[in-house]
Parts: sequence; structure tokens; C-alpha cells
Amino acid sequence: MPVLLFRTIAEATFTDEAPWRIWVAYFAGVAVTWTIAHLTATLVFRRDRRVGVLAGVSSAFANTVFIGLPLVANIIGKDGLVAISVLLSVHLPVMMVAGTLMMELAERREGIRPPQSVIAVLFGLCKSLARNPLVIGLVCGALFHLGGVPLQGSGKVIVDQIALIASPAALISVGMALVKYGIRGNVAPAMTMSLFKLFLLPASVYVACRLVGLAPDWTAAMVLTAAVPTGVNAWLLANHFNVGHGLASSTITLTTMAGALSVSFWTWLLVF
Repeated sequence: MPVLLFRTIAEATFTDEAPWRIWVAYFAGVAVTWTIAHLTATLVFRRDRRVGVLAGVSSAFANTVFIGLPLVANIIGKDGLVAISVLLSVHLPVMMVAGTLMMELAERREGIRPPQSVIAVLFGLCKSLARNPLVIGLVCGALFHLGGVPLQGSGKVIVDQIALIASPAALISVGMALVKYGIRGNVAPAMTMSLFKLFLLPASVYVACRLVGLAPDWTAAMVLTAAVPTGVNAWLLANHFNVGHGLASSTITLTTMAGALSVSFWTWLLVF
């Protein structure tokens, strides 16, 4: 996956589209879905603020790498792959920073434990992101792209061959992950968050894409990315703060089980 991201950004052609349109459209949909999920968890299901934050993450954190990339690459093609790569350049940092800071704020309000300072939290996140292979791949691709360095010769052959196996390997890894995460309680909230993830998020992103005037291929890429199941990062955040493991794992499993139907629906609506 890091090699696929590196190649995509390094060889990307953005034409007349501005990357900021992708970021504004997608994260506007995330903000709407996250807010509604948080309020539903805290006001309807009477969970505390920490679970509310985790509900927002579970309903708005798409599995962009392991499912989104191969899906968009196969359905939309090269233009769609460029669009999702532009999103991926900021998706992980934005979502993890937002989730971590909001969880820290929730713990302050709930009086769970003495919280870290904002500076300490941001420093820890920066260290983690700097070691993340996906971020490294994106940064290296951006440097090649900005520097006008072409991929050619034996180096390109190696990069292309590794990138070709990224999609099938990612899909296999999803199946392996389901064995671990399963359904573990909080079924009613998890079903609600799953509906938000598979239908409210892509619908919100679609409306935002139309409002900012995003091109049809890029709009389809963003909506399909939003429509994929919840990413494992929701469970990792729950594990880090030791709260909501059942909600996160159940949402991951339910959205993955129902994702084939929801993605087919959005594909039919946007592409066919």
C-alpha cells in the first residue's frame, strides 16, 4: 500500500481540479456524520462522552486503504485513484488528531484520569505519524511530484510490480481482520452507527461534493470511499483509551458484512 500511494501521487495529474475541494467536501460529510453519531450515542443511548467520541469515529472513519483504494481503482480508474490519494494525504492525520483530541477533552469532562496536555498529545501523534508507512509513502510521492522527478527504468518496474499486488493483498487482510474483531456487544448502538457509516456519511459527502462543484469522477471516488466499511483505526482508538471496544469492533464487523450491499447501491447510483 505505501508503494501504491507513492506511485499514485508521484505520477498524478491534477488537471484543473483543486485538491482543497476534495478535502472540504469529504470532511464536511465527516463533520455532519460524526456530530449526529455523537449526539445519538450520548442522548439516545445514554452513553458517556468518551463513547460518544468513539461512536463518531466509528461512523465516520472509512477503511480508505484496505477497501477504498482497491474499490475506487477498479470502479473509477486512474482519475478516481488520484482523487482518493489526495484524500489519503490528509485523512489519517486529520481523523486521528481529531479523535484523540476529542477523547482527551471527553476524559477531562468525565473526570476519568488526569489528562495529558495538548502539546504532549500532539507530540505523540506526530511521532506516530512520522513512523507510519502510509504517511511515508505519501510524503515521498509528494516530493517526487513536486520535484518533477520521473519514475523510470528498473525502479519503475519494481514499483509497478509491488503496487499491482496491493489491492488483492488488502482485501485478503480485511477477511483476516474480521476473525479478530467480531461482534462484541453494544449491538443496537453499533447497528445505528453502521447505518450512519454506510448511508449518512456517503450521502453527506455527495451533497458536499455537489456544493463545491467537484468533477463527476472525483465525486464518485469520494462517495464510494465514504461508503466503505469502518476502518480498524476506530478499534485502535478504543484500545488506546480503553473504552468502547465492543462498539468499535461490532461496527467494523457489521459495516463489513453489509458493505457489499451498500457499496453496490452507491456504485449503481453514481456510475451505472
